[in-house]
Amino acid sequence: MLARREHSAFEIRRKLKHKELDETEIDEAIATLQQEGLLSDERYAESYINMRQAKGYGPVRIAVELRERGVAEAVYEPYLRDQSIDWMAVLKAAYEKKYGSSRCDDYREKAKRMRYLQYRGFALDKIHELIE
Repeated sequence: MLARREHSAFEIRRKLKHKELDETEIDEAIATLQQEGLLSDERYAESYINMRQAKGYGPVRIAVELRERGVAEAVYEPYLRDQSIDWMAVLKAAYEKKYGSSRCDDYREKAKRMRYLQYRGFALDKIHELIE
C-alpha cells in the first residue's frame, strides 16, 4: 500500500481491518511501520496538502479532508500555516480556472461564485478581497 503513495495511520488501519486482520496484529504492523519511518502522518499531511493546493483547494477544505482521514490537527496545522504556500495565489488560480478573467456585476452570479470558492475551501474574507 505504501509503495504507491503516502497513507495516514488511520487509512492503513482501515484497510487492514477490511482484510479482516486481528486488532493486535494491526497495531503491531502500524507501530513497526512508524518505527522504521515507512509510515508518517506528518509526511502524509505535507504531501496531501501540496497535492490538494495544487488542484486549487483551500486550507479549510484540506483541513476537513485531513480530519476525515484521521490526521490530528496538531500534525497538519503547521503545514497549512506554512508561509511558502500563497493561498491567495491558489484562490486566484481556482477562480480564473473556473471563470476566466470575466468580471461579475450581477449579485446572483457573484453569490454563486462566492459559494463555489467557499466550497473549494477558501475563507470568506479572502474571497471578498478577490472578488472586490
